[in-house]
Amino acid sequence: MTYHGYAGKILRLDMTNRKAVAIDTAPYRRWGGGHGMGSALFWDFCTDKTITDGRHPANVCCVMTSPLCGTIVPSAGGRCEVVGVGVGQYPVSWFTRSNFGGRFSTMLKYAGWDGIVIEGTADEPVWIDIRNDQVLFHTADDLWGKDTWATQQEIRKLLHIKRGTQAHWQNLDALPLADDRGYAEQQSDRTTQKPAILCIGPAGEYQTPHAALIHDAGNGAGQGGFGAVWGSKNLKAISVIGTGGIKVHDPKTLLRARMITKEKYVVNWQTPDFHAWTRVGNLPKPLIQTASPTDERRPQACQGCINGCRSRYNIGYGNESACQETFWYGPYVRKIAKNSAEDTKINLKSADIVQKYGLNSFVLQPGLHWLEHLYEEGILGPGRQIPSELPWQSIGTLDFAEKLIHALSTKTDIGADLAEGWVQAALKWGREEDLHTGALQFSYWGVPEHGYDPRAELEWGYGSLMGDRDTNTHCFNYIFTNVSAAFAFGKPLRIGAEQMVTLHAKKLSPYAKDRPEVLDYSDANMYSEAVAQLVRWQQHYCRFYKNSALFCDLKWPDFVNTNVSNFEGATGSLDAGEQVFWNAVTGDAISFEEGIEIGRRIWNLDNAIWVLQGRHRDMVHFAPYIYKTIYKKGEIFPFFMWTCRDENGNWRYQDLMGRSLDREKVEEWKSIFYQLEGWDSKTGWPTRTTLEQMEMGYVADALEAAGKLGEDAS
Repeated sequence: MTYHGYAGKILRLDMTNRKAVAIDTAPYRRWGGGHGMGSALFWDFCTDKTITDGRHPANVCCVMTSPLCGTIVPSAGGRCEVVGVGVGQYPVSWFTRSNFGGRFSTMLKYAGWDGIVIEGTADEPVWIDIRNDQVLFHTADDLWGKDTWATQQEIRKLLHIKRGTQAHWQNLDALPLADDRGYAEQQSDRTTQKPAILCIGPAGEYQTPHAALIHDAGNGAGQGGFGAVWGSKNLKAISVIGTGGIKVHDPKTLLRARMITKEKYVVNWQTPDFHAWTRVGNLPKPLIQTASPTDERRPQACQGCINGCRSRYNIGYGNESACQETFWYGPYVRKIAKNSAEDTKINLKSADIVQKYGLNSFVLQPGLHWLEHLYEEGILGPGRQIPSELPWQSIGTLDFAEKLIHALSTKTDIGADLAEGWVQAALKWGREEDLHTGALQFSYWGVPEHGYDPRAELEWGYGSLMGDRDTNTHCFNYIFTNVSAAFAFGKPLRIGAEQMVTLHAKKLSPYAKDRPEVLDYSDANMYSEAVAQLVRWQQHYCRFYKNSALFCDLKWPDFVNTNVSNFEGATGSLDAGEQVFWNAVTGDAISFEEGIEIGRRIWNLDNAIWVLQGRHRDMVHFAPYIYKTIYKKGEIFPFFMWTCRDENGNWRYQDLMGRSLDREKVEEWKSIFYQLEGWDSKTGWPTRTTLEQMEMGYVADALEAAGKLGEDAS
């Protein structure tokens, strides 16, 4: 069979028996790739879908590529999706997802694999060595205890030993797959590529709830605690070297669409416009200044990207980290730093620390603020109610950052109490009140809000609530960032509110096409059917185009683009839309809307898994402070600008601070959402009619057998 975009095989790793077998990709083709395939594989291979802790031996973790990985599709060639039951959420660790960039997915495809299914638990630490169709299990005793960077460096040293000349290599137990080639023949293969390695650090080894998977210097799957999942399976690392290629259905159309993207939608680097409003092609800029004016940097990009959002600095630290991990410590550093160079140095080195330990820094921004509050209130510290020997008086220093990350990663000091999750620790410490006052800003499912407060940014809050984690999907979020930045820093406000919502509505097919009211975030509209349709569109779009086709979250969708005369972005366009790239690579002929329908199918499968884990609509609610307190303080700006209609129907940008959510009205909104999805509004469970419409009768059968199939509306 000829596969276009796909490698054609999926690697199934039995950690318990140290066996590797190949699965045909074809039966999973209808799920697209990435998340969709991962969810379908989890459904097929997880024998107990009721587990609620990712460290359970029955958990199945899938690391998946897409047919676009390893190609020249703009900002889609280097992403990789991870799915499985997570660790550390509250009250249940749901089946969840994470995502990272770099080159791991590309190398896995070049080795001949569309993804990896990881099952069982090894009896001792191991690492996996993939070289094309050869898969080897190695004891990881010498790697266990090393940080993520040292682990990768050590594996690279091992793999650069000349094949066939060292006893170390002669004694390896090779497991040929897919054909009859033996290891001796494989030894003659050569490549100039260095292996792509995905691994865990101490945080994963100790199975801490926010342990991440790290690839290269700064690519991490942080959400979901998948580092702890790997640690529970005694899996230290997966290394892959591939020397193959990928068949593309229509290279001419693919190349033309990429060139159109660069020429039409991307800022021209020769005449840069740093005020451009575009997602798919804004110019790369460092998020923070380097240590001195003489320091140099160059962009660093994931495979196939048309603009690098990361940096490599000549100062030798902070390389390849971007966004949140480079400023999680910033507010504390600024209190003690004597100059900007010191501030930058501590922040970048703090980013390196979390990368090396393999700890998700995302939890630290609101979490550390809470711990500092407890210290200042005399509750946490040496000899206090919550004992801690960390040097809290030196918060902001690099020494404190390293000691804190060490404690959280190794379950020492307060890390022992935080070992099951931060909300769980609050309850253990008798600090439930902090979830009512907002001192602990963990909005939903035991995870922190992203800085985009659900009382203001509706699609983010509702999407997280109806899902399994902080949604972290920036489809519409850039409206806030661009508009708020324009107001704050005097940047040109290129697009008025009415034009903004009109441009977006043109792209929101099939649920909200030409319905600008779905982007009305005013008090009068915040519980409406229109907003429910917006959330549906985002969830279904992301489940396919972002999480399965693996278009980059920070680059797609491209609704508004000031490089184009009419400001209409690339998303859904007939020259360089997402579906154009998908079809050129795979040979499919899907429409933009058909891609969203695939996303709806994936979303329903995910929800079915959550239902088997115990989900009911009565569990689906925000933390108490979202209802009890008003939103007063922004993380970045002193206001939160969004598109709203006034009482006369006129559009404007309005500050949305100063409000809270009404619990009863949120419940009413949930009922609207469930009904639109075709789910039982009393339980939030999928119905047989809805599932069978998507050829998922077998899922309905499983739910019915568990007594958890929703009732169709009469």
